Amino acid sequence: MPTDARIREHAELIVNTCFTVEQGDVVTIICDDRHAHLAKVVAQVAAEKGAWPVIMNNETQVANALGDTLFPMAPPRNLHEAMLAADEIIIMTNLEWANRFAHVSAVKESCANNVKIASVEAGMGEWDIQLSDILASTDRAVAAIEKLKGVRKCRVWTPEGTDVTVSIEDRPALQVTPIRQRGWMMGPLPLWAEVAYAAVENQTNGVIAVTGNMLGIGVDVVSESIFWTVKDGRCVGIEGGRDARELARVIQGVPNIEVVAEFAFGTSDKSPLGSPSEKGRIGNVHFALGDNKNAYPGGQNSSPLHLDGVLRNATLEIIEGGQGGYIFRDGTWDV
Repeated sequence: MPTDARIREHAELIVNTCFTVEQGDVVTIICDDRHAHLAKVVAQVAAEKGAWPVIMNNETQVANALGDTLFPMAPPRNLHEAMLAADEIIIMTNLEWANRFAHVSAVKESCANNVKIASVEAGMGEWDIQLSDILASTDRAVAAIEKLKGVRKCRVWTPEGTDVTVSIEDRPALQVTPIRQRGWMMGPLPLWAEVAYAAVENQTNGVIAVTGNMLGIGVDVVSESIFWTVKDGRCVGIEGGRDARELARVIQGVPNIEVVAEFAFGTSDKSPLGSPSEKGRIGNVHFALGDNKNAYPGGQNSSPLHLDGVLRNATLEIIEGGQGGYIFRDGTWDV
């Protein structure tokens, strides 16, 4: 059970280190019922900095969207306007909902408006994280982005059956690390860190075996592997057990959901396994079906959903362009 002192310590980490809130800043804090008490602590710390925090409880939308994947993710007008008026947007809700919310146009508009935006991961008051860990995960992300400059194509494989090639040619990298900068695309913090790309929409080919977290199906970790068969950038088959059937049901009839939209990998050794946070873990790769137009530079596919699936203990090899080599091998960092 986290103590009040530890919750306060982590609220200060969020406000002072991750968001670097300044006097006079307008801070919009989006929460749900479960996280409302933590949002109050963050708001108090921001107010002590001389900022103007406002908490907006979005429980109705969060609960409905978690119960029905097709429930609209776009925020109501009052929340949308509060986002556009903010200097910082701190999202303290269920993390699966927050990850899906990252792909709405209101977030893209907020980034274009030069805001700092991120969601807060579960476990506030219990995190095992220091500034040195945050800086290390950031350094790894920067090094990987440098190594991937000029790369056209990568190959990813895992012992569980993933063997897929993906093109990132002419697609800029997104650095999703905990110390936020103005205009950066949102991501979770403070444990998470990743590098993400809009996959070239017609160039992904092979088999993707999801073995970890899968958004949209109501589980933290799949009970058995979900196999996506991908041809020319489109998922043409989903196989596996119960979770595979649920994913197929969830995406049925959703416009443009079959496109493999995102290719990303983790750079943090603190992101915990067994939750949406594991997307930021070293050695884990994730691909997403659906939208990449709202969140990723160069992305061309528009869809109401963006659903990530995690591959653990991956090997990520550069096979065309750049200097070649690996980002990690068998889950071990190799940059």
